[in-house]
Order: sequence, then structure tokens, then C-alpha cells
Amino acid sequence: MSEQPENTLERAGPLAWIRSGLYLVAFAIWAVIGCLGLLPFLIRREWATVAVRIWNTGNVVLAHVIAGVRCRVEGRENIPASACIIASQHQSAWETYRVFVDLHYPVLVLKRELTRIPFIGWYMLRAGMVSIDRNAGASAMRKTMRAAKAALGAGRHVVIFPEGTRAPPGVILPFRPGIAALYLYCDVPVIPVAIDAGYFWGKNRFLKYPGHITVRFLPALPAGLDKDEMLARLRESIADGSRSLPGNQPPAA
Repeated sequence: MSEQPENTLERAGPLAWIRSGLYLVAFAIWAVIGCLGLLPFLIRREWATVAVRIWNTGNVVLAHVIAGVRCRVEGRENIPASACIIASQHQSAWETYRVFVDLHYPVLVLKRELTRIPFIGWYMLRAGMVSIDRNAGASAMRKTMRAAKAALGAGRHVVIFPEGTRAPPGVILPFRPGIAALYLYCDVPVIPVAIDAGYFWGKNRFLKYPGHITVRFLPALPAGLDKDEMLARLRESIADGSRSLPGNQPPAA
């Protein structure tokens, strides 16, 4: 499957390269301004949560204005006001920014290494993001589960990328154990999310293609399913939901 379907993306001409370069410069400037300017927000957890939202929203706005990476969101009616797990495809860094726009103060489950990034990691930890050490034992996993359950108990949405890493567009990698453990321990619904971000914003790719990324929130999987049924239904829902996304469509004849 092509990573640049012609019916969705513009060809990568000089302008796309220039816009991508300008975006990276603006991103770096915004990172410095945001991390330093928002330092007083670290005093209290709720303020740090606001700071994380501000910084990530800024990243989305810069991508929209400078690189031409826009977004259409479908299925907002499937997002409950109450606590739930958001299980999303992961194809780029873009969706890690976008969740803070579409959801009300979400809690992201992320690898521990990201919390060690100076400044940015401080904000994430202070805002209550849940870190997971993939090399740690069962005790560390239980600590992660307790932190996620506490966030859900406060009515927040917990966001997890079941594949555990970024996948190429059109590919769904095997789900890591964390999503099943989180679902069984926390006993809340799961909202599958399909995206086609990878066609516009590839993993470790300098070039950002202008166009509309689609984020599709799919109908909830209820709490109380057994592990195998939940995983099968989650994978089926994401596969079916992503198949008809605009970025996944073949070029027009």
C-alpha cells in the first residue's frame, strides 16, 4: 500500500519541503517558549495539566498553519463524558499532540523514557501522565495499573496505544499486553480509534504532507468482556474503522 495516495496528498514539491522545515523551526521555538514560559504551572498538578494541553494544542496549530496538516474528527458522539480507555492506532507523533485537543484533560500511557526528557518530561509527570517501564517486572506493572485506575476514578480519559509503537499506515501490529491488563483491572469501556496520520506525518520522516488527517472515534466496547473477546473485538473494530479512512483509499482512476 502506498504511503502517499495521490487522491489525498499533494506531490512533495519544493513548497512542501520548505513548509516542513519552517514547521520544525517553529516547533523548536515553541518548545523553548512553552517549557520555560509555563514553568510556574508546575506548582500544582491541575495547572501542569493545563500547561500540557496548551503546549500540545500549540503543536497542532503550528502543524495546521505552517505545514498544512489539518484534521477532521469523526464519531465525537462515541466519546463518553465519563471515564473510559481510549485505544488508538499510533502512526506518528501528531496524534500524541492531538488527543489533548479532542479530549478533556486526558491521561496518556507512555513509555518511561519520555518522562526523562528535560522540561517536557517534568510537565508530563506533574500532570499525571502514566509511565510504563517495559523492562520492569510485575510490581512495576501493578503500579502503572493503579495510577491509571486513579485517573479513571477522577473521571479522566486514559489514552493508550495498544500496538506500543508507531506502525506504518495500513498496518496494525500485534497488541501488547498492556491494553488487556488495563481493561481487566479498571473495568471501564474502551473506545477504539482509527487514524490515517501516517500518510501525512510518517515515523521519523522530515517531510510533512499537507492534507486532512482523519481521526475516527468508534463505538465503545463495554466493560466486562473477557480478555480474548475484548482483544478480538478491538482489533476488528480498528481494522474495519481504518479501512475506509480517506488516506487508505486507492488513487482515483
